Amino acid sequence: MNSFPSALRRAVGLLAGLALASVGPAHAAKAAPDFSLRDLNNTPQTLSQYKGKVVLVNFWATWCGPCKIEMPHLQAMYQELGARGLVVLGISADDARSASAVKPVSMSLGLKYPVLVDKDSAVVSQYNPSKTLPYNVLVDRAGDISSVYSGYNTGDEVKVKDAVLALLGQP
Repeated sequence: MNSFPSALRRAVGLLAGLALASVGPAHAAKAAPDFSLRDLNNTPQTLSQYKGKVVLVNFWATWCGPCKIEMPHLQAMYQELGARGLVVLGISADDARSASAVKPVSMSLGLKYPVLVDKDSAVVSQYNPSKTLPYNVLVDRAGDISSVYSGYNTGDEVKVKDAVLALLGQP
């Protein structure tokens, strides 16, 4: 019985140490898992084909209201910064039943960046197990995850753009 409190203290200390180790600039970069999905033209796309670019991976769904509000901001950012090395990849989390709505929604929003369909949620589950939408993963030129943004509130696009600009390097 006496060992329980010390074991508990060690566990709490270990967890606190792990939490501190994962915060700040000293933590090791985590490589973004590669994936292969088809876009709306049925062309295979992989994350690794964009190595050397800054990639914003946006997980969304046709039924997600905040996603539809956020995506025009991502399109504007893509138009403005694409020539400097930004790629936006929209990954639809719609299942096979609602996947037919992905192309019409993408067209109605005027999206010009690649939109990929993840009908079996393999990539969504790998990056975003809680399936929070929208969910953005910013990947640096080396292919490492730089930051993650969960959900959307008005103004969040400014934070994302600032992070993108930092990775692209200010002109």
